[in-house]
Amino acid sequence: MFDNLSQRLSSVVKSLRGQARLSEDNIQDALRDVRMALLEADVALPVVRDFISAVKVRALGQEVLRNLSPGQAVIGVVHNELTRLMGAEHSPLNLATRPPAIILLAGLQGAGKTTTAGKLARLIREDLRKKVLLVSCDVYRPAAVEQLQTLASQANADFFKGEISDTPIEIAKNAIDYAKRHYQDVLIIDTAGRLSIDEAMMSEIRLLHELTNPIETFYVVDSMQGQDAVNTARAFADSLPLTGVIITKLDGDARGGAALSVRAITGVPIKFAGVGEKLTGLEPFHPERMASRILGMGDVIGLIEEARRGVDTEEAEKFARKIKAGKGFDLEDFKLQMVQMRKMGGVTSLLDKLPQEYAKLSANTAGNDKVLGRVEGIINSMTPLERAKPEIIKAARKRRIAAGAGVQVQDVNRLLAQFEQMQKMMKTLSRGGMGKMMRQMQSMIPMRRH
Repeated sequence: MFDNLSQRLSSVVKSLRGQARLSEDNIQDALRDVRMALLEADVALPVVRDFISAVKVRALGQEVLRNLSPGQAVIGVVHNELTRLMGAEHSPLNLATRPPAIILLAGLQGAGKTTTAGKLARLIREDLRKKVLLVSCDVYRPAAVEQLQTLASQANADFFKGEISDTPIEIAKNAIDYAKRHYQDVLIIDTAGRLSIDEAMMSEIRLLHELTNPIETFYVVDSMQGQDAVNTARAFADSLPLTGVIITKLDGDARGGAALSVRAITGVPIKFAGVGEKLTGLEPFHPERMASRILGMGDVIGLIEEARRGVDTEEAEKFARKIKAGKGFDLEDFKLQMVQMRKMGGVTSLLDKLPQEYAKLSANTAGNDKVLGRVEGIINSMTPLERAKPEIIKAARKRRIAAGAGVQVQDVNRLLAQFEQMQKMMKTLSRGGMGKMMRQMQSMIPMRRH
């Protein structure tokens, strides 16, 4: 999402190379480029003005250390101000109330409220070990109730279905009663949206808030809305005592202005960011990490956390013991590594959190998430003996495997070549050659078919 903004800000820093120090003139030129980059990213004009003013004061002030180059000084100040703009520090989910803790989701139609409700339910169930009940108060959108019911089932959460003739207020009231009687820890209420702000919608959401008295009231905003997000954010903030914002579709190709504007407009913290359609695609929002990603520094901490969530620890330890003992690396092990990578969000998701110097690697591996599935299909078409001893796979076997996986023989050849590279790398690792192994790491990622 922030690719264009990251490139523009990087060029600003490069323009300051060769300068002996920061001056009124060169900082003015740099800030003009920063202003244009933010405006092109659809950041709200008042937010841009305040941001530029703050950066200028700090860049020319006493806070810049003398041993930094002008480029380093500016990037440090911009990083700090971006972090401040998006909320300074992570604000965790608040469930500190007598059960059931009620979470109310508000926002326009199409912002992703229903999907977010399912993601939030899964996160609370898996990470916080709480009993979660979902309810839809959207009686206007066709199939809204059925969609949320399906998501609740996928998230292993409970679902309350109101009567067809009930109003949203009656559904919410009955859901709270049900949650209390069934000892639910958390009740997530999905509300109706509209294509644009209208008084009927605001009146209904205000009544729901008054009735339910939620501990968390989230404004769900589509990051691809651009400047429209500013007006809707202001309208919701004026109508409801919001406690936080959830930004959806942060993995899209929009310019990212909503993410940088919404905190300043609403005055409440961004608590979560949604990526993708899978229920696992909801991340706690950390302003400092997001600022680092925007400036091309990556989010290594986020990458580690994602790895911890996705990796099967028992399988990983078993694999490590096998490699350490020098027992060899076969195609079944190779397949397991592909499965683990998919659990962590795939190649693209992982590389997106790496620093900008890996951008070329990220571009070269575009489309590889689909390749991971193809690799599994090819290996699944092999016999146990073929997986254990790939050297026996000759022409006839390759044709049979390709037919079984629905691919070309060339794909089987490509996989076997990549496996051989990884096998060599694992032998290096078993002998303690970590440095050499790191130079071979790119071979771990399957190459896409050209």
